Amino acid sequence: MSVRPPVRVALAQSVRELPRGPGWWYEPKFDGHRMVVFREADGVVLQARSGRIVTAAFPDLVAAALAVPAGCVFDGEVVVWTGGRTDFAAVQRRAAATPGRAGLLASRLPASYAAFDVLADRGEDVRGLGYGERRARLESLLSSLGPPLQPVPATRSVETALTWYETLPASGIEGLVAKRDDSPYRGGTRTWRKLRHTETWEGVVVGYVGSARRPSALVLVLPGDDAVTVSSPLPSGLRAEAGRVGLPPSSATGTAVAPGWGEVGYTPVEGGGLVAEVERGSGRLGVTTVLRLREA
Repeated sequence: MSVRPPVRVALAQSVRELPRGPGWWYEPKFDGHRMVVFREADGVVLQARSGRIVTAAFPDLVAAALAVPAGCVFDGEVVVWTGGRTDFAAVQRRAAATPGRAGLLASRLPASYAAFDVLADRGEDVRGLGYGERRARLESLLSSLGPPLQPVPATRSVETALTWYETLPASGIEGLVAKRDDSPYRGGTRTWRKLRHTETWEGVVVGYVGSARRPSALVLVLPGDDAVTVSSPLPSGLRAEAGRVGLPPSSATGTAVAPGWGEVGYTPVEGGGLVAEVERGSGRLGVTTVLRLREA
């Protein structure tokens, strides 16, 4: 097989306006967990964005991917649909599942895979091809399969894309991703463009409040700000995920001011190992909400 785990995934740069003109494709941006699917000769391997292998957590997607020809590799998002919209908290529960609970959660919270790119086609590395050609191969490989393994919708029409942008948020769609028709797949680089309904930042985790195994909040340094910021309380899924990726316990202590809490004590960690995507409220002391975590 020409493309083997782990691989570096392609990334997107945030923009305030959708790029227009000839040569652009547009896709809805799903609110899920990034995942690369490897259909190998003897089975399936699932890789998270960080490079960590997460095959055991998604037995339902492993079973679905067995229908794909061997030697294919896809990039996309894992989502869980509840009540007609994507449920990110449910995806977090799936991703954090132990092997013993993965089967039960798969039956209660079945996952879907929204594939938006193909890296290998039956043993051929296609990352050097333009997006338009890769898109044609993606549709050829997956369109006949149906749920839970499907290609994301894509269009060349900016009018259609803007209609998606206005109408799909009720389904949990975060925004749009734009890709050039002739652009190759470049892992680790921000060649794509993303337009989101909410502006987010990526902060470095430099500490945590509570226990290392299930922190109640994270302490972050955000871009352009030297001061530390305490997040709002983490939901259960993110507490488990933060503990799983590893927050080393320490005898050191620090203090920071958290909106609504006042001064709180926290445990510092060596920065750079864990990154949090956050949404921040308006104002100097706006609440910082952690949306998701990834290993740097």
